[in-house]
Amino acid sequence: MYRIVGLLLGILALAGSAAAEPARQNPFANKPTIEITVLFPAGSSADITARLLADGISRELGTNVIVVNRPGAGGAIGYRHVAGQKPDGTSLVWNSNSISTTYHSGTLAFDYKSFVAVAQVLTESPVVAVKSDAKWKTLKDLIADGKARPKAITVGNSGVGSHTHISSVALFRPAGVQAVDVPFAAAQVVPSLLGGQVDAVVQLPAALAQYHKSGQVRFLTAMVASRDPAFPDVPTAREEGFDVSLEAWRGIAVPVGTPAATVSALELAIRNTVASREFILACERLGARPAFLPSGQFGALIAKEDAMLAKLMDVIGLKK
Repeated sequence: MYRIVGLLLGILALAGSAAAEPARQNPFANKPTIEITVLFPAGSSADITARLLADGISRELGTNVIVVNRPGAGGAIGYRHVAGQKPDGTSLVWNSNSISTTYHSGTLAFDYKSFVAVAQVLTESPVVAVKSDAKWKTLKDLIADGKARPKAITVGNSGVGSHTHISSVALFRPAGVQAVDVPFAAAQVVPSLLGGQVDAVVQLPAALAQYHKSGQVRFLTAMVASRDPAFPDVPTAREEGFDVSLEAWRGIAVPVGTPAATVSALELAIRNTVASREFILACERLGARPAFLPSGQFGALIAKEDAMLAKLMDVIGLKK
């Protein structure tokens, strides 16, 4: 009798141990919701790609992952929110080069060191776009016209100090063009181009891809080292004679103090999502390139980019 009871107790103990094991392995087992803060409005390239990622992480972790848009101040509002949250892995930020541009422009009081880099997810190439019926057929045409008519060319971007604003200044100012930079909320940039409020825009391709494919807009150039496979017909700025390459990256970061096991679980979920065929094909349609980097390498990239952007912003007069 006692032997039977002892065996039963042993079996129950083993069962309890086995049930507890997944909880120990998955730091999110008892966290029903993860929130990804997107720094730009719904419909922007950042928003579209973040929702693709959120779906993948949700499947990988078996946890509800929601996207919350917190736009404003070039990303500073969203960064402030996430930096102030509990470091338990439930509050993520869909970060980008903007962590450096907002800091060095004086909009954000803290820098990238307030976050732990979890993983890089993708990269995007800033493009210069005009309406399809515009008189400029190439970047050289636009530059030549801008030189001949100072302050006559208007160029839309996603806000003062944003990556697209810095990319625009870094292209036109050294080329001798006094372009008029027109900052918009991210969701307003493309409608402003299509509506004729600006002559051109510098924007990330996800927001413009459908209009490029339908023939409504023309991409004059992409500011990247080599041609984007999603837009093989679009020359790089360097091919056009302008030494500008400012590829934008996007990834996930969490507040400093987040446990290493939690960061590792998120990193693995992101790795698997980025490697999935569904995610790869969706990015191709949007003009983004899956580009996974693990936590350590991603953190090193952010530090390197931060130093580069600080120097660039100083040279072009945007650093405070």
